Amino acid sequence: MTTDPSAPMPAGFLGALSKSGWQILLTAGVAAIALGVFVLAWPGETLLVVGVLFGLYLLISGVFQLAGAFGPHVPGGMRVLNFVTGALSILLGLICFRGAAQSLLLLALWIGFGWLLRGIMMIASAISTEGLPARGWQIFFGALTLLAGIVLIVSPFGSLAALTLVSGVWLIVLGAAEIVHAFQVRSVAAHHPPRLPASHQPAG
Repeated sequence: MTTDPSAPMPAGFLGALSKSGWQILLTAGVAAIALGVFVLAWPGETLLVVGVLFGLYLLISGVFQLAGAFGPHVPGGMRVLNFVTGALSILLGLICFRGAAQSLLLLALWIGFGWLLRGIMMIASAISTEGLPARGWQIFFGALTLLAGIVLIVSPFGSLAALTLVSGVWLIVLGAAEIVHAFQVRSVAAHHPPRLPASHQPAG
């Protein structure tokens, strides 16, 4: 199969992730649900523990966003946005590790901004990228993630229990939506395999 020499080439670990497609979405969805259940079910959580858990979540989410920059349907401008939002998500995850034990408000803000950035990136990517698998569902999932971020940013959490309840429920909702998104992408990809550009079509 002929490849376009002008297209950016995936590199290393991120390149390998970008080829996994719906499996990445499925894994992220399952991980989000597991984390949400874990946060809700653990009766003795502390601010430090919750911060570390959400820090890990934001780190993994950021890596997946960076990997998304290498996706075959992502145009140049969206690659930059994927890199920026992914890097910021990783940064927010690291901040959760360092600052979680100091302030409940800061932890809520870091988690909220992580979701806010991811939601904006997903909506912008879906709107600007024609032929994106499960495009409508990605817009919906992006809007849901954006809403989750706004809720965490604007809500005046007075206790760790309130923060873990709200964020845990949102994690489960977002994880379920991401799993549905994964199967939507797999279904669309199976029924509509990617076409080669006209310049790469075999001569008739």
